Amino acid sequence: MNFEQHLDKYAELIVKIGVNVQQGQEVFVTGAVDNAALVRLVASKAYAAGASNVHVDWTDDSLSRLKYEKAADEVFTRFPEWETGKRNSFVERGAAFISIVSSSPDLLKGIDSGRISSFQKASGQGLKEFRRAIQSDKVSWTVVAAASKQWATKVFPQAGEEEAVELLWKAIFDSVRLHAEDPVKAWEEHNENLHSKGETLNKNRFHKLHYTAPGTDLTIELPETHIWVAAGSTNVNNVPFMANMPTEEVFTVPLKTGVNGYVSSTKPLSYGGNIIDRFKLTFENGRIVKVEAEEGQEILQKLVDIDEGSHYLGEVALVPHESPISQSNILFYNTLFDENASNHLAIGSGYAFNIEGGKTMSPEELEAHGVNASITHNDFMIGSAEMDIDGITKDGTSVPIFRKGNWAI
Repeated sequence: MNFEQHLDKYAELIVKIGVNVQQGQEVFVTGAVDNAALVRLVASKAYAAGASNVHVDWTDDSLSRLKYEKAADEVFTRFPEWETGKRNSFVERGAAFISIVSSSPDLLKGIDSGRISSFQKASGQGLKEFRRAIQSDKVSWTVVAAASKQWATKVFPQAGEEEAVELLWKAIFDSVRLHAEDPVKAWEEHNENLHSKGETLNKNRFHKLHYTAPGTDLTIELPETHIWVAAGSTNVNNVPFMANMPTEEVFTVPLKTGVNGYVSSTKPLSYGGNIIDRFKLTFENGRIVKVEAEEGQEILQKLVDIDEGSHYLGEVALVPHESPISQSNILFYNTLFDENASNHLAIGSGYAFNIEGGKTMSPEELEAHGVNASITHNDFMIGSAEMDIDGITKDGTSVPIFRKGNWAI
């Protein structure tokens, strides 16, 4: 099978498993001009599945960089109302959302961190309602990846540009089980396996999780009505979809005020077109009280300071060290991949569907259940082959969940 055939198969997987396009449904695609071939294939597959309209929002790394270099300061302090209205209108009409990520991890390296922070705040505020719809599974949505020259050469610096792109595409295809005899069936079976782990965790009803590893000693309390889920979910119309492709995680929401101790990163975090690496966060009663980083300290501090909610956690996710992406020994510098090679946490908002009945709760009700609210949500990786995690029940019983980085239950 040649590259074009693989790409065609990938587009079909995105449409059928990623968002599961329904007859008469609109589809909103975000993708880079450099990956027009994949975007066009996705649109074609979506129409074949019954889509009534496929809207494409094009992005371009070169123009994005130019804007940050040359645009007026006030541009980064506001988010266009028409952009907000556009996404919200598609949400109201029940569209499916496909985001194809491919940007260079170093896209905004050297750019004034104040500009990056200002726009993160403005866009977070402008997309608040859209994010709420996504985080409550009101609509079907998925995040997938495509190779780009800049990203590929970052991941495979020893290879030439052309070879690096080929290697990255191969890694992407491998990660989404494209080489299985029946990729759709392989994903259905994978989804079942992840949900079985979630069911085991839900039966135990752990009160707290205790993480220990070099540079980490962290206790995370969980809301009483928390739910462990996998990326496979259903929207408001009970249509199944896969929010991330690839995915290897089982995750839930922490109690906003129940995090204490310290945790160290084990992989770089690509945020705002910059790399943050070798960092440590210290928590007291849920709040981040100390930020340390060997690389990207200023960027990390601005991330934590976006709003009050960005000082707290919104997600706790379990991923075995023996996961396929981890075993590939490839550092992707991209959260979609690196989070599926490592246990991780997320700074910022929590998902409504991680609480019993949360999909229909108001923001105030979610807050009352201990779910953090923020205009941002950023995963960072903390897992390793040296990490142990214990689940602690209300009566104080300790149960091994992870030992040496892998499942113990």
